[in-house]
Amino acid sequence: MSNPILNMRSITKRFGDVLANDAISLELHAGEVLALLGENGAGKSTLMAILFGHYLADSGHIEVLGRPLPGGDTRAALDAGIGMVHQHFTLADNLSVLDNIMLGTEPLTRLRSRRREGAQKLMEVAQGCGLQIDVQARVGDLSVGQKQRVEILKALYRGAKILVLDEPTAVLTPQESDSLFSTLRQLVAQGMGVVFISHKLAEVMAVSTRVQVLRHGRVVAQARTQDTNKAELARWMVGDSSTQLNTASTFQEKSLGPTRLSLQNVCTRGARMTLRDVSLDLRCGEIVGIAGVSGNGQTLLADVLSGMLTPSAGQILLDGVALAKRPQNLVNQGVARVPEDRQNTGVLGDLPLWENICAESLHTPTFTKATLIQRTKARAYAQNILKAFDVRGASLDRPARKLSGGNIQKLILGRVLERADGQPVKLVVAHQPTWGLDVGAVQFVHQRLRAACAAGAAVLLISDDLDEIEMLADRIAVLHLGTLSPAQASQQWTREALGLAMAGSHAA
Repeated sequence: MSNPILNMRSITKRFGDVLANDAISLELHAGEVLALLGENGAGKSTLMAILFGHYLADSGHIEVLGRPLPGGDTRAALDAGIGMVHQHFTLADNLSVLDNIMLGTEPLTRLRSRRREGAQKLMEVAQGCGLQIDVQARVGDLSVGQKQRVEILKALYRGAKILVLDEPTAVLTPQESDSLFSTLRQLVAQGMGVVFISHKLAEVMAVSTRVQVLRHGRVVAQARTQDTNKAELARWMVGDSSTQLNTASTFQEKSLGPTRLSLQNVCTRGARMTLRDVSLDLRCGEIVGIAGVSGNGQTLLADVLSGMLTPSAGQILLDGVALAKRPQNLVNQGVARVPEDRQNTGVLGDLPLWENICAESLHTPTFTKATLIQRTKARAYAQNILKAFDVRGASLDRPARKLSGGNIQKLILGRVLERADGQPVKLVVAHQPTWGLDVGAVQFVHQRLRAACAAGAAVLLISDDLDEIEMLADRIAVLHLGTLSPAQASQQWTREALGLAMAGSHAA
């Protein structure tokens, strides 16, 4: 094999007592896709942050195209041809898509920005990889999925020779994913090297040339993709030979209870999308999946059911009673909310874990007496949640922002599913509950959602991941441009029909 275009040797990085990267070596060759796998907290993000200059390694060295790459210098990484699509976005919400992508690509001495040429180039790049987006849209008005598209386009626009992609297909239809994979194959055929980070093992097997697996900051396995399989990759990632992949729904025939949630011709308007006459019934003990390309009204639907937005028309009933309009009243009514943006909406990053866990009930009689918070009782409850939901590396006084994405999601699930007042959960609104999580964390989330369903709750699963929806949902509906299709039994949908419906084709 030819000399590598990227050579990372013995990269070691510590954060206090935590050894994030332990002498990790990685090679990437022109014309290949290297899949980098590992659980949340395995060291993948730290390694890529060192490559991109966000962190300075304690030891080790990096070469790009045979030349040393200065450590801790993002501009040097960009100039060397490294394009990074971060798991947590690096975008300016107050600027347009075009301004975000062109930012830093023009010399400061230029008196006038060449926006017309930039817009034309961006549209060509977007068309070439099947990621269409309004280039004049304000990034702050975009959904999480649309922001990820901007990140992908930003890296491609800069002409990267080495492209690092973190969960790039999370917001795409199957047809769009196929288009992106086709584009990646064209790019690697022309000499680009791609580091592909994904927890969808099926797409790893489909698109990658080689795989490298990290666990606890170390390289534990490397192989050519054609020499391994999904089950082996999962075992390498979690280090447990008993780990099983959820490759199909484990639901058996079950008896459903009465209607729990009823949406009747619900309408509401957002900044760039409108819900139009959305009608849907959910029964006790049922999981209904909402499929769709991100940005088609999923956030509006989740916000309406979470009390963050009031419908302009229509009616929403929970057990025959009108759904409360304020978030706190919704919590009291038995609604559990798992938000799309766990870092910024699900937790308050600078507050300690115990306050985040008790946040939805801290003001209630459960933890408050005569306006005074019963800290001992609240902390004991929080400690039980941390243990029951396996939140790792956590202490009660640790700021929430220091947890990995998977552990933050476990914290949120514990808070909303194991209520401090002991009351049962009636409705779970789970919006992108496993986005960006590793195999082990995904399984944990799925188990908890199924357990809530088995206990009688109705679960509304809003996800861009078709594998997840097909695996969990009893019925599936598709949301496109704010219009919801009738919900049909999962067995009645084919993958092709789902993809067509997500793209707005009547042929579905």
